Amino acid sequence: MDEGEKRVKQEDCSEDEIGAGILTLTNKRLAFDKTNARIMDFSKRFGDTVLDIPLDKITKTWKEGLLMKKVCFTAKTDKGEQTFKFGVFNTKSWVKVIEQAINEYKNQ
Repeated sequence: MDEGEKRVKQEDCSEDEIGAGILTLTNKRLAFDKTNARIMDFSKRFGDTVLDIPLDKITKTWKEGLLMKKVCFTAKTDKGEQTFKFGVFNTKSWVKVIEQAINEYKNQ
């Protein structure tokens, strides 16, 4: 993490297209690190950071789903606007915290 960057929320989850990993929200960005797990010895290793999106690049956040709830956001990336959907436990909390972090980031 950069100087002055603080972790706001973090959760082990899965993204629809990227797969399993850890979603991390800081006061400056949203990041997703791939993980590799082994069932035999219950180990989990961090892989590469596959998403690293500054909060000012996020254009929309929402939650969706009845049984399989997901927190979703659309962001401006090098490949154009992309939508990401993460299966987290408390989608309402994630949406609220992401929107608060974006507002605080814009007001700095």
